Amino acid sequence: MMSWVFITSSALLGVGLAMDAFSVSMANGLAEPGMKPKKQLSIAGCFAFFQFLMPLLGWLCVHTIVNIFTGLQRFIPWIALGLLAYIGGKMLIEGIQTRRKGLEPPAVNTGGLIIQGIATSIDALSVGFAIAGYDALAALVCSLIIAAVTLVICIAGVKLGRTLGHFLAGRANILGGLILIAIGIEIFIRG
Repeated sequence: MMSWVFITSSALLGVGLAMDAFSVSMANGLAEPGMKPKKQLSIAGCFAFFQFLMPLLGWLCVHTIVNIFTGLQRFIPWIALGLLAYIGGKMLIEGIQTRRKGLEPPAVNTGGLIIQGIATSIDALSVGFAIAGYDALAALVCSLIIAAVTLVICIAGVKLGRTLGHFLAGRANILGGLILIAIGIEIFIRG
């Protein structure tokens, strides 16, 4: 049986891990103010899935190939920066081009969403070290709680972005791209 302390600490861990995904969700909502509820849920679900997967992969690495993972850990901020700078730069360029031509900004596609999901959750790999003392069931439950918290926070982020996107029409993709680049830089500096 899981204690309230375990549940609370897992939820707080989820809040901390979900902040980057929240910002990117908001950027996606900014870029597509007319987004349908199904797509909003799929964006939040993608982030929640990767926030679920990464701590489990980190936990698995600790219990199997910890020496290899510790060698790769120093590259995590570089990977996150590269992925978010690429996606953010692409959004920024597309936003500038569509604004000049007076077109609708393109929506985030599945490939871009997966890259965003990986980039915003890659730092959650190191959470596997923090939960290394858990047994497999506790690690799974902790990751599920993190995913549930991320899902709720990212749905709020997309909705907030959509609301702001209506007011920022024409500039939303540019702002979204700048947000993604800033998040990449923040992860890099923090890492």
